[in-house]
Amino acid sequence: MKLTPPLPTPPILRLGKAVGKVQQTFGETLRSKVAGPDAAERGQTIWGKPGERWFTPDDPIWRVHEDASMFVGGITALLLQSLHPAAMAGVAGHSGYRSDPWGRLARTADYIAYTTYATFEDAEAVIAKVRGVHDRVQGKDHAGRPYRASDPHLLTWVHVAEIDSFLTAYQAYGAGRLTPAEADTYVAQAGRAASLLGVPEPPTTLADLRATIDAYRPELEVTEPARDAARFLIVEPPLPLVARPGYATLVAGAIAILPDWARTMLDVPFDRVATIAGRPLGRFGAAAVRWGLAGVQDGRRSAPPAG
Repeated sequence: MKLTPPLPTPPILRLGKAVGKVQQTFGETLRSKVAGPDAAERGQTIWGKPGERWFTPDDPIWRVHEDASMFVGGITALLLQSLHPAAMAGVAGHSGYRSDPWGRLARTADYIAYTTYATFEDAEAVIAKVRGVHDRVQGKDHAGRPYRASDPHLLTWVHVAEIDSFLTAYQAYGAGRLTPAEADTYVAQAGRAASLLGVPEPPTTLADLRATIDAYRPELEVTEPARDAARFLIVEPPLPLVARPGYATLVAGAIAILPDWARTMLDVPFDRVATIAGRPLGRFGAAAVRWGLAGVQDGRRSAPPAG
């Protein structure tokens, strides 16, 4: 009996498999950098553990925090937060952002993931852990003024700068857009964890959020630690040369959505490029990250429903 040789795999299928492999590898690399090498295992706890949750996949906070625009918004948040001398002194003195930047990023990503997607028991446990860390962080800023990481006033600044940056990045580069009512809901939902962390009166609307940021402007200044942090984020990222062009698109997008007054204060490198081309580059960078992460299954869309 004569056997018919198997038909060769069509080139289009071979190409599709190759592209899929690249997508998976890219996504896994991104996830491990941001969330640590054991991200997949921790994801099982965050999204797979049965129990009541604060939010559902249809909530604005879930949609914003799962989107690739967070990669841009996170950079914007760090630049904006650095303008408060006490917040920047705490980061420079205690966070290890230069010696262990990926560890700090993973810890921040963990906090956001647990307080957005995990059971409320696990979310509250993570918040309590962070509060314990804050209780031990204190010192003096560049002018000798004392600060405490647990100071409600300082916690409020860190919160509003972060949430405004995440929301602005999503509206500029996200896969969707929030309506004005949904944007208000996002601000209110983000305040749930913030209030447990020690923020006394988190904003509950976008107007309140922007008004709170404006109220802090007299306290903001560009210190040498802030300039050093900006150089680290923009010019000297802890990345191999081959990855820097892609990262540069995220940085350009981040600079482009900074408030004009903040961009002027920081006098950031490549400001002119970011002003002209930052938003198109930011959209491209976020789309590339979104494509990569689409090749990684983490189970967040199948998480048990919120309570």
